[in-house]
Amino acid sequence: MNPDPDYSAAYVVLRTDLGDGHGFCFTIGRGNEVCVAAIRAHAPLVTGRALDLDDLGGFAKGLLHDSQLRWLGPEKGAVHMAAAAIINAAFDLAGKVAGKPVWKLLADMSPEQIVDLADWRYLTDALTPADATDLLADMLPGRNAQEARLLQYGFPAYTTTPGWLGYSDDKLVRLARQAVAEGFSQIKLKVGVDVAADVRRMRLAREAVGPGVRIAVDANQRWDVPEAIEWVRALAPFDPYWIEEPTSPDDVLGHAAIRRAVAPVKVATGEHVANRVIFKQLLQAGAADVLQLDACRVAGVTENIAILLLAARFGVPVCPHAGGVGLCEVVQHLSMFDYVAVGGSTRGRVLEYVDHLHEHFADPVRIVDGHYVAPSRPGLSTEMKAASLADHLHPGGPVWRNA
Repeated sequence: MNPDPDYSAAYVVLRTDLGDGHGFCFTIGRGNEVCVAAIRAHAPLVTGRALDLDDLGGFAKGLLHDSQLRWLGPEKGAVHMAAAAIINAAFDLAGKVAGKPVWKLLADMSPEQIVDLADWRYLTDALTPADATDLLADMLPGRNAQEARLLQYGFPAYTTTPGWLGYSDDKLVRLARQAVAEGFSQIKLKVGVDVAADVRRMRLAREAVGPGVRIAVDANQRWDVPEAIEWVRALAPFDPYWIEEPTSPDDVLGHAAIRRAVAPVKVATGEHVANRVIFKQLLQAGAADVLQLDACRVAGVTENIAILLLAARFGVPVCPHAGGVGLCEVVQHLSMFDYVAVGGSTRGRVLEYVDHLHEHFADPVRIVDGHYVAPSRPGLSTEMKAASLADHLHPGGPVWRNA
């Protein structure tokens, strides 16, 4: 489904008298200018106005509830991704002003403060603000111990590096073995073009890593429901851990049918899920074993907090999507906050890692022994280096002029 990505981002800087906040939404090339235009359409709601860093939930609602811009979604697509870029920039600023990385900024909040960040419209049939407050309060006694473990051990990661379609069999085997040697306990393979080739690649990967390493597979929405079931059953002898995005991200009932048919292989989805309401339905319908929220597709930190709380209510682990420029940098904060203050466990939770483009960020992710090291620099790790921004700015940057 994504054979020729040109990793791109619509990038936002919020300039205030307290400093600057940086955010972006990730795209894969054409259409990036649509997100830029959507961000600029929000400018009258932000420019020249006071930003209350103690009410970022209110700030987010002010963007999302604008009646005219909301018409373009509502709460989905380019207009929603634009809001994510702005909201994430506000959280980056808030972390910098507080002198804390955003995972720590959130984990230090009271249950009431965390609940106030979320937009509860459309969610209360599944989880009320009072229930969410109680859930967070129950986690308070363990926060210090969980934070200490996070700082000592980091957060477990898995790598997609070995499994891209188009790699030779030899390269797949070499990178799979390398991932295990680097401490990763899970790898992921892309599948969905040719079932015989996928069976061969799964066999090679399983032989390379042995029985103790999980292998997830990712179809990137290629299949209809019956085809997904048939394909996963063909791969089942090699013990796939999850099948990711087996069908349309909007097909809640289709995911539920696939999940029933392919168990014990887990069903994972979320990177293209439009908003918290679809996540709610996936959970209510028993349609997913793993939720893969995205830092930039839904409306940034605030909406992802609502999704984390819903997942905790239903007991479903969250393993965020990070397969794009800057997504590893952002979602590490969400997973670490989840561990410390919401879910309270790394059981069944693992954070995607891809090994490219980190060199463009002022505070790039660090991986040690297959684990994300908790960032200590204030902010959301969204700020790109000035030289990278200048070089890659479209269409006038030298990278484009010399292409």
